Amino acid sequence: MTVYNFCAGPAMLPPEVMKKAQQEFLDWQGLGVSVMEVSHRSEPFLAMVKECEASLRRLMNISDEFEVLFMHGGGRGQFAAVPLNLFIDGLPGVYVENGIWSKGATDEGKKYLPTHAVDIRCDAEGKFDILPVSAWQLPENAAFVHYCPNETIDGIEIVDVPKHSSAPIVADMSSNILSREINVDDFDLIYAGAQKNIGPSGLCIVIVRKSLLTRPGLVKPAILDYALEAKQGSMYNTPPTFAWYLAAEVFKHLEANGGVKAMAERNAAKAQLLYDYIDSSDFYSNKVASHCRSQMNVPFWLKDDALNATFLAEAQQAGLVALEGHRIVGGMRASIYNAMPLEGVQALVAFMDKFAKEHS
Repeated sequence: MTVYNFCAGPAMLPPEVMKKAQQEFLDWQGLGVSVMEVSHRSEPFLAMVKECEASLRRLMNISDEFEVLFMHGGGRGQFAAVPLNLFIDGLPGVYVENGIWSKGATDEGKKYLPTHAVDIRCDAEGKFDILPVSAWQLPENAAFVHYCPNETIDGIEIVDVPKHSSAPIVADMSSNILSREINVDDFDLIYAGAQKNIGPSGLCIVIVRKSLLTRPGLVKPAILDYALEAKQGSMYNTPPTFAWYLAAEVFKHLEANGGVKAMAERNAAKAQLLYDYIDSSDFYSNKVASHCRSQMNVPFWLKDDALNATFLAEAQQAGLVALEGHRIVGGMRASIYNAMPLEGVQALVAFMDKFAKEHS
C-alpha cells in the first residue's frame, strides 16, 4: 500500500531524494563514510555547499544583491534574528498579523524593539478572511515590515507582495518557499524553515539583501548575526550537515523536474482538485475565503465533529496519514507541499467521497 503523508511539517520529501540518500547513507561520494561524518570544511562538503547555493539561486533567480545563508534555529530563530539584525533606534518593527505564526513573530519581536502590529484579519460569516494588500495600513516610519505569506494553521495565503516607501520587506516563507514563482527583488529578507518544501528540520534558509548587513542592529548572539554568518559562509559553527545535504538534493530534484514554474502548475492542480471537491460537498467545508486560500495547507471540517476520530482512523488504514487539524482550529488539514504528488490528493479525495457516502 502506498502511504501519503499530509503532515504540515516535518513534511514528506521527494521519494527519489530519499532513495538516493538511503543509497549514499554509509558511503557518500565514494568516501566510505556518511555525509554526516565528514568535516564540514572538507573539500567534498564545501563543493556540495557551493552547488547547493548555486542551485537555489537558479531556482529562485536570486541576484548578487542578496546573500544566501544556511542557518540554525528554524523559523522561530528568525523571529528573534530579524529584530536583532534590523533594529533602528526610534523606529518600530511593523508586524502584519494574519494568523498564529505571524502573531508569534510579533510576540518575539516585542522582546527587542517597539512593535506596531497591523491586524489584517477580517473574518466574517464563519470564514477566515484577510484584507487585500492595498488596504493594509502600514505606518510611514518603520525599521522593517514583517509578514507571513502562508499561515499553515488557518490555511491562509497572501499572494500579492506589500510595498513600503522606506522600510525593508521581510517575509516568513517557511511553508510556501519554492511552491510558486516570486520576484525575490520585491523583498529585502526572506527566511524559511526547511522542513516543508526544502528538506528535514534543523536548517533555515535566509535570503538577505546585502545592504542590510551594514545595519549594526542590537547586540546579538553570534549565531544569529547575519553579517557574521555571511562572512563565515554560514559556518560560524558546525552546520546541520545532513539537513544541508538533503536540501541540496531536493534543489537538484526540483531543477531536474521543471523548476519552480513546474511546481507551481502542479501545486495549483492539486489544490484546485481538493478545494473543488470540498466546495461541492455538503459533508465537508472549508472556512477560508476563496481569494486567500492556501495552496500548501488545506484545512477542512466534517459536518459532524463526532466523526473526526473515525475519519482519522480509517484514513490511516487507507494509507493517508497526518490529516488531523491543528489543535487551535480543529478539523482536518491536508498539507500538500511540493513533494506530495497529484496521486496523493486524488487518493485523499476518493477516500473523502467514500467516507461521506458511508456516514451521511
